[in-house]
Amino acid sequence: MVVEEVPEEVPEQPQDVPVVEETPKVMTLEILKIIKEAQQQHGLRHGDFQRYRGYCSRRIRRLRKVLHITQSEKRRFKKKDINEAMVVDEKFLYMPLMMAERCWSHAMQLRQEANTEPRKRYHHISRLRKATVYCLQLQKFCELPNCDARTKLEAQAYVSWIHGSLHFELHMWLPAMENLKKAQMVYEKLAEALPEEDKPLYLQRVDELAPSLRFCAYNIGDESAIDDLLKLRSQGHGDLIANLDTLMVQTREKHAGEMSSVEWRGRTVTVRPERARIFLLAERDTDSNLKDSADISARIEILETLLMDCKDAIAAVKEEMKQDPATKNRVGYSESLHPLQYLLTYLLHIRLSRTVQRNLLLVEQANIENAAEIKSKNYLQDLTRLYEIILQNLQEMQVLPGLEEDATYQKEVEAKITAFKAFRCFYIAKILVGLRRWREGMALYQRSEQYVREALKSSGELKSQLEMLKKDIEGCKFAAHAHSVLEGEEDEGESSPKGQRSRKPLADRLGEYREDPALTSKNPNVYRLPPDMKPVPCKPLFFDLALNWAEFPSLDDKIENAAKKGQANAGLTGFVKGFLGWGGSKS
Repeated sequence: MVVEEVPEEVPEQPQDVPVVEETPKVMTLEILKIIKEAQQQHGLRHGDFQRYRGYCSRRIRRLRKVLHITQSEKRRFKKKDINEAMVVDEKFLYMPLMMAERCWSHAMQLRQEANTEPRKRYHHISRLRKATVYCLQLQKFCELPNCDARTKLEAQAYVSWIHGSLHFELHMWLPAMENLKKAQMVYEKLAEALPEEDKPLYLQRVDELAPSLRFCAYNIGDESAIDDLLKLRSQGHGDLIANLDTLMVQTREKHAGEMSSVEWRGRTVTVRPERARIFLLAERDTDSNLKDSADISARIEILETLLMDCKDAIAAVKEEMKQDPATKNRVGYSESLHPLQYLLTYLLHIRLSRTVQRNLLLVEQANIENAAEIKSKNYLQDLTRLYEIILQNLQEMQVLPGLEEDATYQKEVEAKITAFKAFRCFYIAKILVGLRRWREGMALYQRSEQYVREALKSSGELKSQLEMLKKDIEGCKFAAHAHSVLEGEEDEGESSPKGQRSRKPLADRLGEYREDPALTSKNPNVYRLPPDMKPVPCKPLFFDLALNWAEFPSLDDKIENAAKKGQANAGLTGFVKGFLGWGGSKS
């Protein structure tokens, strides 16, 4: 709930205010730190709110003079307020902050005096309302693009605290608890993101808000309402919670300097590129974020975002190496690698290991989605491809610069490679079994079982998964062997040119017993259609039969008489032809 009651003094737009155009720069206003230091040095250490109010008034006067926005003009008062176009420096943000602090300290002074003078309670509430107006103006200025994330977060927390204090004094317990809880949550987030030297101040403010929250909960008296308010962090509430994660990332970028070095495999290396520092800060919290995400899709999304940031960090390190002449022509192992080269190896290792982790989540997601369905060929091919990518990533991890001679590292990676080879062989064997290639499938089942035995000797991370895979291999191998026996593959051994045994129709194997589920399908293999072609005689069928049964009479006597008569005629005729000259040969 936001109170927007404006007092009688309505701010007017400045008319003759000189505005100096400057290049926009990033502004930072550490609100809580500023007000805490000012309060401790100017009276609040002893509870003197009047002294602190006087300090705020003097500070506002000095700021107006420095910023050239004084309100006196030729012995006349002319009100001059600050607008968004004028905010080009942090000093302009001090104005609404000090004005809100002055109203708040005046309200606290009146609250002390209201114990003896009840009439001052109304003035006390009026001052708190005025403080909410100025803190809203401060938040408006802090939302400008040239303000950093920490300034925006602190402004939102400060606004929630002022509004919570107003509602607390008005005995509006539910809105007061909501606003105070928002402020407490933002201060907790800031304490997590800021360096160690700044954490105690914000944790102290969190502890200061706890009694007020307990008092609000006591006055509400509804435990369910209290539980709902305590779930603001997980459920989100308004624009404050919606933008909290984004602003926290920006705040982490500003304070990424604390990640100045990283230790990996017994060596500490300095992290020079700013982008690499930001990525390592995010990578440090990745495991906890994955544990908090129960949904596999959310985990995959977290890892994909991290991989994109890792890609940018690697590019930043490579660019830094190009500008550093000491990294050129540098070869060797981890002891002789340049720090930037070793940092690049570390980032590449993170990218490859997180990619393997992402692919394993994709495998798990595919198994869950297909748990209640028949595993299709495409499903098995997708799993095989994922395991192939995992093996490629692990092989790249083996040849990372500086790790070739690290025996422990190489042994760990080799054990993982053997384990994932077992999974890849298992799913390839299932694909071949689906194609009724029993012998190849059984051979790959045996190869997968061999990989499992080797991996169980050295791999501890995947031991439970490998034990389950071993049981699955045993069952699938016996099933494939049974199918091959039923189809007579071992006896016939006939194979087509493509390596697959030809299937006989039912008409050709009536004397054999074989369970064939295809006979009950829509396309049963009963008879070969169309039938095979056979050669036939080219002559008509009638003449072939007549020729086979026809009996002819013997003509031997006629053949002999004709031969004798022909010989006699041949002697006389030849003599006459030779004598007359017309029966000779023609030449």
